[in-house]
Order: sequence, then structure tokens, then C-alpha cells
Amino acid sequence: MRFLSFESHGKGKLGWIKDASSTSFVDLHLVDPSLPTDLKTLIATPGAMAAAHAAAQKAPASAVLALASVRLLPLIPNPGKVVCMGLNYADHAKEGGNARPEYPSFFLRGATSMVGHQSPILRPKVSTELDYEAELAVIIGQRARHLTAANALSCVAGYSCFNDASIRNYQRKANQWTIGKNFDGTGPFGPWLVTPDELPPGAEGLRIQSRLNGKVMQDANTKDFLWNVVESLRIITECMTLEPGDVIITGTPAGVGYARTPPVWMAPGDVCEIEIEGIGTLSNPIADEQ
Repeated sequence: MRFLSFESHGKGKLGWIKDASSTSFVDLHLVDPSLPTDLKTLIATPGAMAAAHAAAQKAPASAVLALASVRLLPLIPNPGKVVCMGLNYADHAKEGGNARPEYPSFFLRGATSMVGHQSPILRPKVSTELDYEAELAVIIGQRARHLTAANALSCVAGYSCFNDASIRNYQRKANQWTIGKNFDGTGPFGPWLVTPDELPPGAEGLRIQSRLNGKVMQDANTKDFLWNVVESLRIITECMTLEPGDVIITGTPAGVGYARTPPVWMAPGDVCEIEIEGIGTLSNPIADEQ
């Protein structure tokens, strides 16, 4: 199953899409007005995802919309928390001059930093050091604490793509990375959620790429995680309770812009794509903050 968040007449709504090649989707509210209208609530409501999927199979033509006719929102527009991991690929740690870490780096992202598929990533007024980071997003489907290797994946509602675009000079102003990771409009998230039954367990073994203006910049595989999805969830829930609609962003591989000679920064007019095998492609133009 695949679900997306979109805006219609100024209101957030929920859609179902058949697969990554589809150019249209089902507006679930037009099929069944009793269904939740946001993905966080759909995930948290027992049986609602299956009910939405079943309803979509019976959708009349009047409930089918062209993707190009709507504005997609960040997949979870109202997350309780977005927990991001850093240095989760050994090659990325090495290119940044960091030793292989013994424990993941963590930081949080706020909702105002995120944008949807096809919306512009904003280069802020105060910096030109706008970098890309291809990442797998894990969407939590049920309340979880003290997970184990045996049950960690039971809390996962699905997976998506994320671009952890970063303002590098602000990221380096202090030991904590949060400020450089939370500029408005710098966290593309989407285009849709893919349920775990469509992917290998833990989304392992999936090719992940970033492309800037069609040129491949990062090309790796989720099997190369230092801490895979199971272990990441176990470590995080040692500390905190995860709730439906929370998101885990799992880190980026080598090939980021700041580590290149000379550095490669995203600029207005560029287009950055994040593609993950079995999930789809998240694409965003770059624009200056106004």
C-alpha cells in the first residue's frame, strides 16, 4: 500500500496511489468521508490503513486526481518528533574526517523545516552552503518503548524518502548539528509512504541515490548501514517512547557536496532527486528564500 499527503483548497488531505509509476491517485475523502484525512491519524487508527486501501479499489473516476494537479505535503505534516541519525554509513563518516563511530549521532528536526515532493528547497538568505543528503525515512505506526531485535519492526508503518538538506556553515558553528538542519524549507519528505509488506524486512538491501541536475552524487545501499533499522529502533527506544506518526531518518552515505573538491552546493535553478529502490523518487527544485 502507498499513501500520500496533499493539499486541496487550503486543507490537508490523504491519498492512495497504486505504485511509483502512477501519474494519478485516489482522493480518499471523496471515496469514504469517514476515513481519517491525515496520515498520522490513519496510521494510529487500528484497521484504517486496510480500510483505506479497500476503499481505494472501488474509487469512481470522480475520485481520481492527477498528481500534477495538487500540491503534495510533507508525508507526515504534523509529526510528534523527527529523530535524525548522523554518520550511519562508514564511508560518509570517513569523507567528513570522522572515525567510525561507536554510537550513532542524533538530532531532531522540526515540522517547519520540511517540504513535500516538488516543492522548492529554500536556500536561506544567510548562507550559500546548501547541501543534499539522501536518506531512508522510517514511519512509526504504533507506540513503542524498549524494543528488541525480535519485535522492533512490528512498530513500523512504512518507509519513504527524505532529503536531509543541510546548511553546512551553520551546522559547524557548534558541536550540536541541530541549527544547520532546521532552516525552513530544507527537509523534503515523500513522495509517499510504502508499507513494509512491499519491501524487504527493515528496508534492507535497497539502492539509494541522490542526483543533482541528473548527475548521480550519492549511490549506496541500505545494507551498508552501520546501524540498520532494527538496531536503530532498539537504540532509540532505550531512551524515548516512539508514537504513531513519529519519523526516524536513518543517515546518508558518502558523496555529499561539502566533502567534494571543490565543494558542490545546491543553488537556485537546480533540481535534486532522492531515489530509493522499491519506494520511488523525491524531487525538489532549489529556490532562494524570499
